Amino acid sequence: MKECILKSFIFLIILVMCSCGNTKYLASGEHLYIGGEVEIKDDSLSSSYKKDMKAELEDLLRPYPNKTILGMRMKLFFYNLAGDPKKESGIRNWIRTKMGEPPVLVSQLNLESNESILKNRTENKGFFNSLVESDTLVKDKKVKAVYSLYPKEQYKIKDVSFVNDSTPLHAEIDKIFKRTRLRKGRAYDLDVIKEERNRIDSRLKEKGYYFFSPNHILVQVDSTVGTHEVDLIVRLKQDVPQEAKASYTVDNIVVFADYSLSDDVDFQSLNDAYSYNDFLIVDPTKRFRPQIYDRALYFKKGEVYNRSDHNLSLNRLVNLGVFKFVKNQFVISDSVNHKLDSYYYLTPDKPKSVRLELLGKTNSASYTGSELNVNWSNKNFLKGAELFQVSAYGGMDFQMSSKNKGFNVFKYGTEVSLTWPRIVAPFKFHSSSSYVPKTRISLGYEYLRRTKLYTLHSFKGAFGYNWKENVRKEHELNVFEINYVSPENVTDLYIEQATGNPSMEKILDKQLIFGPTYTYTYTNTMNVFKKRTIYYKGSLDLSANITGLIMGANADKGEVHQILGVDYSQYAKTEHDFRYYRKLSRTSQIIGRIHAGIGLPYGNSQQLPYIKQFVVGGTNSVRAFRARALGPGSFDPTASNSRFVPDQAGDILIEMNVEYRKKLAGIVHGALFMDAGNIWLLDETSDRPGGTFSKDFYKELAVGVGAGLRFDITFLVVRFDLAFPIRVPYFPEGDRWTLDKISLGSKEWRKDNLMFNLAIGYPF
Repeated sequence: MKECILKSFIFLIILVMCSCGNTKYLASGEHLYIGGEVEIKDDSLSSSYKKDMKAELEDLLRPYPNKTILGMRMKLFFYNLAGDPKKESGIRNWIRTKMGEPPVLVSQLNLESNESILKNRTENKGFFNSLVESDTLVKDKKVKAVYSLYPKEQYKIKDVSFVNDSTPLHAEIDKIFKRTRLRKGRAYDLDVIKEERNRIDSRLKEKGYYFFSPNHILVQVDSTVGTHEVDLIVRLKQDVPQEAKASYTVDNIVVFADYSLSDDVDFQSLNDAYSYNDFLIVDPTKRFRPQIYDRALYFKKGEVYNRSDHNLSLNRLVNLGVFKFVKNQFVISDSVNHKLDSYYYLTPDKPKSVRLELLGKTNSASYTGSELNVNWSNKNFLKGAELFQVSAYGGMDFQMSSKNKGFNVFKYGTEVSLTWPRIVAPFKFHSSSSYVPKTRISLGYEYLRRTKLYTLHSFKGAFGYNWKENVRKEHELNVFEINYVSPENVTDLYIEQATGNPSMEKILDKQLIFGPTYTYTYTNTMNVFKKRTIYYKGSLDLSANITGLIMGANADKGEVHQILGVDYSQYAKTEHDFRYYRKLSRTSQIIGRIHAGIGLPYGNSQQLPYIKQFVVGGTNSVRAFRARALGPGSFDPTASNSRFVPDQAGDILIEMNVEYRKKLAGIVHGALFMDAGNIWLLDETSDRPGGTFSKDFYKELAVGVGAGLRFDITFLVVRFDLAFPIRVPYFPEGDRWTLDKISLGSKEWRKDNLMFNLAIGYPF
C-alpha cells in the first residue's frame, strides 16, 4: 500500500512538471493570457496603502487567467491531456470538463474595458481625474497585461450636512446621523457612503419604518468648494412614498401551521382559527402545540415593528427543525394608525425518518472493517417540536497484518434520546439568540469485544442543555453525565501481559464516572470574506467532586469508597483546542492548531479512568505515528514483548499542527503539514519509565511531516495522508532528530517510517 501511495505522489510531481508545456497546444496566432498587473505611479501614498490598493484593483481585472499551483497551470494541463473527446461521457470527457479548464486566450482581453474599470474604482476612492494607461508584454506565446495608474491627489471631505425638517422621520435620521462615518477630513469613499445609507436604513427598521429603503436617501457631492475637497449633502429624495415615512406597530399575528407552497392562502380558514396569547393560529389537525409559537415568535401585538425581532422570529421557526419552509408577510391593516398584520406561512416537514449508514473504514493501526448505523427519529414527538431518536449500530474491525494480527474488535450498541426545543428547568431561561436553546436526555449501551483479550459492557446516560448566544458562541452543559463500564471474559493472555503493568490492569477494573461537563465553542470561520479566522473549543469535565468531599475519600491513604459495590472515579479534567485559519488566496490557506489538556485524579482515584485519558497519534493527531501508540514522554512503546500492542494513554496532552492547503483541480485539494505532540503522566509508573511530565517536556515532543490529497465530494471530504517522523521522542536524547536518516529511496526505510492515513473529513 505504501509503495502505491508513494508512486502516486511521484506521478503527481511528474504531472506538475509536465504542465509547463501547455502553450504548445495553442493554435497558430493564439496567445495564452497569464494575467494582469497594476503599477501605481505615485510616491505620495504609503507602501502599505499602495499594496492594498494594488491587490484590490488587480482583483477587478477580467478575464481571470488559468489557475496556477506553484506557477503550474494544472487545470489547463488536464484539459490538454484529455484532448478532444469523441463523446460526452467517459473518462476523457470527465478529465476535460471536471478536472480541466480551457485556456484563457489574449483574444478575450479588453484593455479599454479594464482601463475604465480601474479609473472608475479609483474615482470611487476619491482619486478624481486619474489617468490609466495599458500595455501588453509578450513572451513565448504568453501575454501579460500591465496597467499604469497615475492617481491624482485624493479628495477629502470638507463638510457634511443633513437637510432636516420637523417630520418624525427626519428627526430619527438626524439622531442616527450623529454617529456617521462621513466625517470632516476623511477621504471621499463611495463605499463608505453606501454603507452609511444602509446603516441609516437598518437603524430606522428598528424604529418601525418597515417600508423605508436605502434608495430613499440621496447624498449629493459638491467638488467645487475647495482644492481637492468635497461637501456632502445628505437629504431624502423628493419621491419618498408616504408609507415609507411612517413608523408602524404590529397588529394581528396570524400563523398558518399547515401551509402548502402549491396552494393559495385560504383566508376563509381564519374563521376556524383559535387564539393563543397574541396569536391567531390556523392548525385544523392540531399538529403542533401553540407553546412553540410563543417561544419562537418575538413580536407582540401593539409593539413597534423592528427588524431584529423580525429576523429572530424567522430564524427560530427554522431552527425548530419541524418546518420544511417558513415564509413571512407583513400587510398594512390600518393605514391611518399605521398598523401591520404579520402572517407566518409554515410548511411542516415529514416528522418521521429512518437513516441507514454503511461505512467502510481503515486506520493507522492496520485495522480494516465496517460499521452499520440505523437511526429512527421523530421531529415532533410530543407535538411540541421535540426530537426523539433511537439509534443502533454494529461493527467489526479486523487486523490483517502487523503485530496485532488476529486481535479483532467487535462492537454493537444502542442509544435513545429526547431533545426539547427549550430549557427544561425549575428556573426561567431567556435567550435572545436566533438559535433555539435545547434540553437533551439520553441513555445508551455498548458492547465491545476484543478477541483473545476481554469484553467491555458500557452503560451511559446524560441530561443537559445546549444553547447558542449567536452564530459564533455555543455552550453545552451536561448537568449530569454517568458512565459505567464493566469488563468480563478477560483472557489469561491479557492477565499475563497486564500483571505488574498498572495502565493495563486499570482496564480490568469496573469504572463508575458521574458528574457535570461543560463545553464552550467560539468560531468565526463562517465569515468567508475574512482572511483571518479562528476556532476555539474548551471543556471542563468533573467527576464525583462533591460526592468525594462528602465521603472523605482519599485513595492515597487507602480510603477508597464505593457506590453499588464499584469504586467511583474522582477527577477534574480540562481540554482546549485552538485553531487559526489564514487565507493566502482564493484557493489556498494555512492553518495552525494548538491542542492541550490535563486531567487531575484526586480523592477517590489515583489514576484517571482509562476512557478519560488522552491519546496521541493517528489521522487527526500526529499523523506520522500510529494511533494510540505514541508516548507517554520518552517511553518506548515498541520495546514491549507483548503479543499485542497495548494502547498508550496519559494525563497531559500537548499537540501542535500546521497545515498548508491548496486547491489543485476540481474536487482535488492538496496539503503539506507538520505535526508535533506527545502525552505525559502526572506520576511515574513502573511499567512506563520516562513517561512523567517535567520541565524538559519540550525535548520529548514527537514531530512528523507529510503530504496529502483531499477529495471534496460536496457532502464529505475523503482524505489520504502520507507522513513520516523527523523526531522520535523515545530515541536516545541526542539522537531524536532523524532528518539525516531520511531515505525515500530505501524500501526498508519506507517500511519502517512511512505512515499512510485514510480518513473522512479534515484533521482540524
